[in-house]
Amino acid sequence: MRSLSSRLLVSVSVLLLLFFGATIAVLDTAFSEAGEQARRDILDGHLVALLAAAEPDDTGKLMLPERLREPRFENIGSGLYAELRDTDNQVLWRSRSALGLEVPSGVAPELGNHLFAREILPDGTPLLTLSLAVQWEFADGTLKPYVFKVAESLDSFNAQIAGFRRQLFGWFAAVALTMLLAFSMLLRGLLKPLRLIETEITEIEEGKRASLSGEFPTELTGVARNMNLLIDSERARSDRYRYTLDNLAHSLKTPLAAMRALLNDHRTEGFSGRVNEQIDRMDEIVRYQLRKPAASVTENLVLKAVPVEQEVERLVDGLRKVYHDKHPEFEVRIESGMQFRGDTGDFLELAGNLLDNACKWCKRRVRISVVPSVGARAIATGMVLTVSDDGPGIPKDAAEALLQRGMRLDESTPGHGIGLAVVAEIARSYGGRLSIKKSADLGGAEIMVSIPPLANARAQ
Repeated sequence: MRSLSSRLLVSVSVLLLLFFGATIAVLDTAFSEAGEQARRDILDGHLVALLAAAEPDDTGKLMLPERLREPRFENIGSGLYAELRDTDNQVLWRSRSALGLEVPSGVAPELGNHLFAREILPDGTPLLTLSLAVQWEFADGTLKPYVFKVAESLDSFNAQIAGFRRQLFGWFAAVALTMLLAFSMLLRGLLKPLRLIETEITEIEEGKRASLSGEFPTELTGVARNMNLLIDSERARSDRYRYTLDNLAHSLKTPLAAMRALLNDHRTEGFSGRVNEQIDRMDEIVRYQLRKPAASVTENLVLKAVPVEQEVERLVDGLRKVYHDKHPEFEVRIESGMQFRGDTGDFLELAGNLLDNACKWCKRRVRISVVPSVGARAIATGMVLTVSDDGPGIPKDAAEALLQRGMRLDESTPGHGIGLAVVAEIARSYGGRLSIKKSADLGGAEIMVSIPPLANARAQ
C-alpha cells in the first residue's frame, strides 16, 4: 500500500480489532461470571427452602412435602430439580420436575459443606448443581446424615450468554465501523494540506504557479519553506545558464571583430602574435562561460552541507598553478568546521570568481575569509565570504555597474568585474547580498558576500 491514508486506516483497524477484541473478552467473562454467581445464589436460596420444608415422617425418615413453594419444582421438565439422598446414595425424595430424569449423584460433599458443580444429564443437558451434607437430629435425639441437592439446567443461561455475545459483537462492530468512517473523514481533512502541496507542485511544473503558498500547518511549514528555497535556487540556476550562454555569445563579438580587422590587414607587423592573442582570449571566454553549467548540471538538486575549508583549498591550489608566473600569496582565514548549506557548484562559483579576479589584479597578496553570519537560531548557519587583494581596486562609479547584468565592463579591458554579476545573482538566490569597497589594509578591492542563515533566507 503506497497510500498514506490506506496505511493509517489499516493500522487503526488493527488497533480497533485488538482493543475491541480484548474489551469483548473482558465483558463476556464478566457477564458469564456474574450470571453464574446469580444462579448459585438462587440455588442456595432453593436449598435453604428445602431444608426449611423437610420434616420426618411417621416411619422416622426425613421427607419433603409433595408441594413446595417454588412452582418450578412441580412442573415436569421445568429445568429446576431437587432431591434428597441418604448416606447410601439412595434417593429418598425427588421433585416432580425430575420425573423421568436421572439427576447425576456426583461427588458427595463433606458434612456441613456446600458443593457447587457442573454436571450433565444423560441426554446431554448441562446442569449447575448445589449439594449440602447435613446431620439431621430427630426428636429422639438420633442423628442421621442426608444430602440435599438442587440442580438447574444451564440451557437458558447458555442461551442468554449466546444472545449477549451476539449483541456485543453487533454493537462493537457498529461502533468500529462508525469510528472508522469518522476517522476516514477526519483523516481526509488532516491530509488535505498534503494534497494541497501535491496540487501546487503540479501547478508549478505546469507553469501556473511560481512557488508554494504559505497556508500550511506548522508541521509542513518547514517542508514548504525548503521546497520554495529549492525551487528558487533551481530557477535562479536555470536563469544563470541562460545568461551564461548570452554572455558567451556577447563576449565573443569583440575578439571576432578584432580578428576580422587583423585578417583585413594581415601584413601588419606582429600579425601572428595578435591573432594568437585573440584566439587565446576566445578560448578563455568559452572555457570560463561554459565551465559553470558543465560543473553544476550533475549536482544533486537537494541542498547539502559543503565543507568550505576543503573546497577553498582546492581552489587555491588550482589558482596557484594558473597564476604561477605571478606567485600570489594567499592568506586563508576560515573558521574550523565551517559549512555552506547549498549547492557545491554555487559555492565554487562564489569563491572561484572572486579569487580568480583577486589573483588576476593583485600585486602579490590575496586574502579570503569565511565566517558564520550573525543571525537568529536557524536550520543552517549562514556565512560571510570576503575576498580582498592589494591591486588597483575598483572605481566607485564602476562598482554598481559591475553588479548589473547587461552593464558589465568590457572583459577585454583590464579591471575587475568578470563574473561579479553572476556572483551577485547566486548570493540573491540564497537571500544574500554582495558589497564592494576598498580594503583598509591591503589597499585593493574587498568584495564581501553575505549569505543569511537558511531559516532567515526567505525573509531577505
